[in-house]
Amino acid sequence: MTDTTSLGAGVLATSPATTDQGDGRAVTAPDTAAAAAVTRTVRLAARPPFSFSASLAFIRAFPAMTGQQGTAQDTLTLALRENGTTLGARVTAVPDEPAVDCVLTADAPFGDATAEAAADRLSFHLGLTDDLTDFYRLARLDRPFSRVVDRLHGYHQVKFPSPLELLCWAILCQRVPMPVARKMKQALVEAVGNRITVDGETRWAFPDAEQLAALDEPALQHLIGNQRKAGYLSRATRQWLDLDEAFLRTGPYDEVRDQLLGLPGIGPWSATFLLIRGLGRTEHLTPDKEMTRAAQRVYGRPLDDTAFAELTTRYGRHQGYWGHYLRVGG
Repeated sequence: MTDTTSLGAGVLATSPATTDQGDGRAVTAPDTAAAAAVTRTVRLAARPPFSFSASLAFIRAFPAMTGQQGTAQDTLTLALRENGTTLGARVTAVPDEPAVDCVLTADAPFGDATAEAAADRLSFHLGLTDDLTDFYRLARLDRPFSRVVDRLHGYHQVKFPSPLELLCWAILCQRVPMPVARKMKQALVEAVGNRITVDGETRWAFPDAEQLAALDEPALQHLIGNQRKAGYLSRATRQWLDLDEAFLRTGPYDEVRDQLLGLPGIGPWSATFLLIRGLGRTEHLTPDKEMTRAAQRVYGRPLDDTAFAELTTRYGRHQGYWGHYLRVGG
């Protein structure tokens, strides 16, 4: 039987040997077997309703993540970078519970702080703590849109694995075809070399800000083959080191937006993209052509800017979620 230790967003399952820290928190005492395995299991609770299968379906269809994450056999596999450590993660649904189990692995021992950071990152990536209650209540009053909710019921917005990755993606995908942007992104990932094996497959973690900042502009240009984007990436990643992700997630919306707009290569559209899909900020929504077309399919009528704004206003601080559901299921 394995003892467990509460760690932030989830529960860390470790080896049996623990010590009492005097504050009610049990911390695993490393033993030889645990050190050899370098594996920890984190259970992450989700706010119900929650459908992990809906999360996997979205990831399979999300072109920016093509080839980056595995979704075979109802299991999500990926790599992430936390506290200077490359970790593999194997994520599965917990039967009959709104929760997932995440098996974290590394090539060297890692501590509680790194496990906590990985747990937080995975929970945020999968939107596990998102509260859908009010959003679904409003959707029930909106008959055309309620059909979208029925199809996606329990889907929590899957964000980019990190807002830094989305920042870089927003720069790379500007004015180039998707396959070209993916090729540039993979060149960055492989150049840094955050590689780990999960379930027999190689997974690559996107570089952290320190790793990207260590690449000067000529090196970036050599990797991605675009001088303008290399300049944006170089300056933006260095500025990112001075930002506080916790503030970006929770600080006043307008202040956060201003900070994002101050990053090189980030305009109004990219800032909105970062706010919703990188930081989970659903308070405001700026429509684009694809979203408007999805709304017109769902509501069965043409929608000008005024009509779209009226629909958006119904959902208040959940309007970003409404827009995301439109794009995914509309």
